[in-house]
Amino acid sequence: MSDPWKQLLRWAEEEVRETREALPADLRAHAEALPVSYESAPGEALLEDGWDPDLLGMFMGDPVGVAASEASPIPRQILLFLENLWDFAGEDEDVFREEVHITYIHEFGHYLGLDESDLEERGLL
Repeated sequence: MSDPWKQLLRWAEEEVRETREALPADLRAHAEALPVSYESAPGEALLEDGWDPDLLGMFMGDPVGVAASEASPIPRQILLFLENLWDFAGEDEDVFREEVHITYIHEFGHYLGLDESDLEERGLL
């Protein structure tokens, strides 16, 4: 693991932890149960499925409330693509942290079944 990757990973993990801690208690438990994975950029499988190579993050799996009998075999998780976020942030640490926060909340919203306006109404974005 390269030193720049380690730094991006450390900043992203700190930002996700702080974001989770700042969530209202009713949402925090959901957030803490949802794993976050960190990758540099979308892999070949995602690109072959038509996802943008500049993708910043994504939620995988079923949203909360889907019955086990209807559940997808894909485990629920949030993926954050750190090198894409770094590039998007213009290689600025403060902007990077803010983009990690925004992307995490956006993807967490997908898990909860919320759209952008729902997130804004709840004061999360």
